[in-house]
Amino acid sequence: MKLLIYGGHEEEIIDLAKKSGFEIVKKNPEMVASYGGDGTFMKAEKDFPEIPKFAIKRSKICKKCYDIPTEEIFKKIASKEYEIIDEIKLEIASKKGKKIVGLNEIVIHNNEPRRAIRYEIFINDKKGRDEIIGDGVVISTPHGSTGYYRSITDSFFEVGIGVAFNNSTEQSDHMVIKEDSKIRIKIIRGQAIAYADNNPEEIILDDGDEILIKKYKKTAKIIKLM
Repeated sequence: MKLLIYGGHEEEIIDLAKKSGFEIVKKNPEMVASYGGDGTFMKAEKDFPEIPKFAIKRSKICKKCYDIPTEEIFKKIASKEYEIIDEIKLEIASKKGKKIVGLNEIVIHNNEPRRAIRYEIFINDKKGRDEIIGDGVVISTPHGSTGYYRSITDSFFEVGIGVAFNNSTEQSDHMVIKEDSKIRIKIIRGQAIAYADNNPEEIILDDGDEILIKKYKKTAKIIKLM
């Protein structure tokens, strides 16, 4: 099995991987080991999309990592003691044609921290709320719902797409909608920034601009130990 160790510091675990029978490669891997934390895992999916991958903890905080020795992780995978889970991803698209894909969430946030944004949200072209004033909105996958989404809502989910309203001036209850839903955000006033995960790409939104968020056509393939 051709394995790419992603995240740097591969010298710390490369011998364990080889000992379990993996061939370590720098390109065209059959599998990716993300070595770091949750952010490293998201970057690995961005750079090697749809290739089966698993997380190995190096960071102090890694919610998606296993709390077992690294050597045991490699042995289980080499022995095929795992299954591959398809996790949905989300795509954000502007009317100007720019698109960004995220594994965890799409975030629309006020670009000027001292000023709230006013926006409207439409679910399958049906207006979901009256005009909302706040810092923005987080659109989350189940995989990402234990992160930013949970910090806002104090909850997580396993099926669908989550919509969490960030620091709204009026009470705006979060929603979990069907995963094939299409979400349209219209900025009424105040410049906003839209991005996915910790991807450096971004979309700047001004008054009157709209963006569309929906399930991406391909999935992330996550290795789950048995």
